[in-house]
Amino acid sequence: MKRLLLTFFTAAAFSLPSFAQEIDTIPFALKDMEIKLKRNPLPTRIGVVNFETVELKPALVQAKINYWKTKATIGINANQASFSDNWKGGGVNSIALGGLLNYKAEYSKESYSYTTEVIMQYGKVKNKGQLQKKTNDRLYWDNKAAFQLSKNWYFFASLSFESQFDKGFSYSKDAQGNEQAKLISMFMAPGYLTESLGFEYKPSKVFSTRIGTGTARQTFVLSESTNRFGVDPGKKVRNELAFQIVSNFEKEVVKNTILKAKYNMFIPYDNFGHIDHRLDMVATAKVNRFMNVSLTGVVLYDRDMDLKVQKSQALALGFSFTFPR
Repeated sequence: MKRLLLTFFTAAAFSLPSFAQEIDTIPFALKDMEIKLKRNPLPTRIGVVNFETVELKPALVQAKINYWKTKATIGINANQASFSDNWKGGGVNSIALGGLLNYKAEYSKESYSYTTEVIMQYGKVKNKGQLQKKTNDRLYWDNKAAFQLSKNWYFFASLSFESQFDKGFSYSKDAQGNEQAKLISMFMAPGYLTESLGFEYKPSKVFSTRIGTGTARQTFVLSESTNRFGVDPGKKVRNELAFQIVSNFEKEVVKNTILKAKYNMFIPYDNFGHIDHRLDMVATAKVNRFMNVSLTGVVLYDRDMDLKVQKSQALALGFSFTFPR
């Protein structure tokens, strides 16, 4: 046993110098190796950074709020037809012209709003061998001031005027077949001035309804040669107190096609059975930037004019300019 231990320690002693020599050679080997360190891509500078105080001043913005929104539309349409003297298909040479001006301005600030709208329409047609006839004639001006009471309800006061530009005739033929014209209306015969107070319901931008609980209307007939339109003979003005409803609808129902509708109901307080109705509808489809096709229809029932329902319809292709675009 002693001989075995002596042999182990003797072998270990002879191997130590070799192991120590191998360790001492490692630093010298590292000195001969080329080690490249990764360079920092950010520039490095050594110095003193001086901070200076900056005085902040409030910026003045020259901003002006415009509470007005305006829109004007001008429309012109024309229709012409001509035939040679030997045209066997039949037809009458004709030419028709029409024009439209629609201007609307809206003022809105906080709970107050004001709206004014002007509609002017006029058109004529001339057929060969016949008298000139009107195809359209209307002058309408509406003003409304409102105060918002809640989200959808307003208190309003309005003033509107309606009449026509030119003389209107009814046509007949004499015994010889010649066409004759009889005057039935003209400017301010009739003319309507309506004042109204009440409440307006406006749940969205496309629909609104005025409920005029206190409405007064003056009907003017300033010519004795026209129809009376409910004004007593010898008088020029008729006054009425009434309950009135005015509903408006305007929406793009399909792409590039706008439908506008206005319904007016007038009920005199002295005769609830005598109710006047008027419905105006206009569908306008854009062909391009300046051309459009419009279909207009009016349904009117007023006993002071006629005991039957009156209807009017017109289809037109023309030019239309809207400002601002």
